[in-house]
Amino acid sequence: MSDTHAQTVAYVRDTMLDQQDPPLNQTGAVKWIRENLFSGWLNILLTLLSLWVIYAALSHLLPWALRGIWDASNLSQCREIIAELYGPDKPAACWAVLAERWPQLIFGFYPKELYWRPILAFLIFLAAVAPVLFSSVPRKMLWVSALAPFVLFWLIWGGSLWGPIAAILGFVIGWAILTFAAPKIGNLISVILAIVVPVIYWLTLCGPLAGALASVVPLSLQTVPTQNMGGFMLATIIGVSGIVLSLPLGILLALGRQSDMFIINKFSVAFIEIIRGVPLIVWLFTASLLLNYFLPPGTNFDLMLRVIIMVTLFSAAYIAEVVRGGLAALPKGQYEAADALGLDYWKSMRLIILPQALKISIPGIVNTFIGLFKDTTLVVFIGLLDPIGLSNSIRATTDWNGVYWELFVFIGLCFFIFCFSMGRYSLFLEKKLRREHR
Repeated sequence: MSDTHAQTVAYVRDTMLDQQDPPLNQTGAVKWIRENLFSGWLNILLTLLSLWVIYAALSHLLPWALRGIWDASNLSQCREIIAELYGPDKPAACWAVLAERWPQLIFGFYPKELYWRPILAFLIFLAAVAPVLFSSVPRKMLWVSALAPFVLFWLIWGGSLWGPIAAILGFVIGWAILTFAAPKIGNLISVILAIVVPVIYWLTLCGPLAGALASVVPLSLQTVPTQNMGGFMLATIIGVSGIVLSLPLGILLALGRQSDMFIINKFSVAFIEIIRGVPLIVWLFTASLLLNYFLPPGTNFDLMLRVIIMVTLFSAAYIAEVVRGGLAALPKGQYEAADALGLDYWKSMRLIILPQALKISIPGIVNTFIGLFKDTTLVVFIGLLDPIGLSNSIRATTDWNGVYWELFVFIGLCFFIFCFSMGRYSLFLEKKLRREHR
């Protein structure tokens, strides 16, 4: 090859080709389907079988649901409308039972003119949990979270406003002891006093103080007894109360089970094993039937409060084991690092150990909470009208005797919304913490 030819022919490209789209089978939905549904003969077979099962289910469910009747006063009238529109043998849902009885399924027998109170309480609850669940919400909203339980109790049950205010004073007393007495008498004694003194105040002075203030300045709402509450309002009250109260108690039990102090360790172990070893329904019957035998004569201990206590203790035992698993998963070096920094026990747990252990335990904790919320349906066996109990009452009437699937579909859908929301928040929190600790 001549030198002239070598200098005029370019063997290396000095310009870039225009960018081209990748093949269709390597992008988007086509790629996802090819890789996840048709990647091999077994996967293809399972995909086709799944599609057939979905088709078989929806081909029966969708016509039944979409042909449903919403305007009827009883089941007989609903069936007559179905026979007139679609024929006598065509299956169709009778959604009219939901259109007529949905207030009972949501509020139980709560007075209709007072529906605004549980609705307002639910909105306040959402505002109260927002700063706890999402860090983007202003931290000043935590005051709403702290005061919300007392406001919610007053709105739902009614009565004098001075009762919740007098109860708040007990927490103020405990905070004052921890703040001002701890430097003088030591942390352990101040913690004990911060628990004992408010309890004595609530048992002895809280009621008379609230009564005296109510006699001077009467501020009250119409009282609604627990017997009038039911439906999803009842399930939400019991479930949310159990979730909120069982988490801190379960953490304390997990720490107690790992404690080197003999009495605290054995008490925590005994509590966890005894509570976990007995079915929840047995504890609910204990709360309903046996607890009054151990109380002073004439004591009126609200049934829902007894159920909330038992559900909280039951859930706390499971939470304790979940958190203990998170504590055991941490390497020993984390504990040694806390000691090397000169932190005492509570500071090392609060700043180093528990944040990591709770992060590991998030799936198990949320799973326990979901199970707890679904277990609220067991209260039907002790006389409280949860959604299942109310559905039985509705089906026992002459108007709707024979309705089954419509009520159960609605109840199952409502429970699914609650539980699915908790599961999605768990995934959101896991991803958020994973990003923050990279």
